[in-house]
Amino acid sequence: MTRTRRVFGSGMPKHCRVLLVSGSLRARSTNTAVMRTAQLVAPSDVDAVLYRGLRDLPAFDPDDDVVPLPVAVEALRASVRSADALLFSTPEYAGALPGAFKNLLDWTIGDDQPGSIYEKPVAWINASPREAAHAHESLRIVLGYAHATIVERACAHIPVTSAEVDEQGSVPDLMTRARIEHALTALADAAVGTGRPVA
Repeated sequence: MTRTRRVFGSGMPKHCRVLLVSGSLRARSTNTAVMRTAQLVAPSDVDAVLYRGLRDLPAFDPDDDVVPLPVAVEALRASVRSADALLFSTPEYAGALPGAFKNLLDWTIGDDQPGSIYEKPVAWINASPREAAHAHESLRIVLGYAHATIVERACAHIPVTSAEVDEQGSVPDLMTRARIEHALTALADAAVGTGRPVA
């Protein structure tokens, strides 16, 4: 796939760092496969980083939201702060967000440091063939409480089945890859356009 270097506005090209977060712990998760694919198709001016610490986060407890933070929580918040935007992909469990993923979101909300999720551009790719409407409705509500900035044009329903995931844990289908790249690019464009500092 040919890469072109995009210029955000006038002047020199700018890099954008996007943190990719899968809401699933499954080894063969289609949501994680979508995020891995986003890494592979990211344009040269987008640094797409896959978050890998979901399993390590302790259960959210406001009494533990003090310095020093649990190591995994500090690492999560550092990853969020260093990103210009966040891209999520989550399954639906029992009609809602998976508990581990909701736990991650709870830990991001308490961060009052510069660069936190507050007003940060966010979007999601819904990879569920069954739409997972309740999970994504919940995600929208939680992100609203977090005061994140949802980039609607970057939110996409891109169904992926387990049969479409290759041995490397990514999605090889070129049309699906193009749609994932489009969502990632739309989010990156919005992030740079906000005037927030870029990595």
